[in-house]
Amino acid sequence: MSVAMSPARLLSAPLPDLLADLEVQLVESGIADESFFGAVFRLEERLVLVAPSGCPTDEWDVLARGLLGQALGVSLPALPSSVAAVEVVS
Repeated sequence: MSVAMSPARLLSAPLPDLLADLEVQLVESGIADESFFGAVFRLEERLVLVAPSGCPTDEWDVLARGLLGQALGVSLPALPSSVAAVEVVS
């Protein structure tokens, strides 16, 4: 995955195009907890983006871009305070 990502591109490109360009694997979670907003992790050289089940499309679009920006080190405005991003390193 060697696509340079600017904040403008991350925020304006259609999400399906971003996922394809970045070779991100999208997985829908079976987690039904309303406080789960998704996750992103690296599996070998690929990013895996986990979508919460039942999340409205517009809400998921914002959350997915925030998660991708964090994983790629792209400087973006902070997500709402109700969304906590936790980095787990193994």
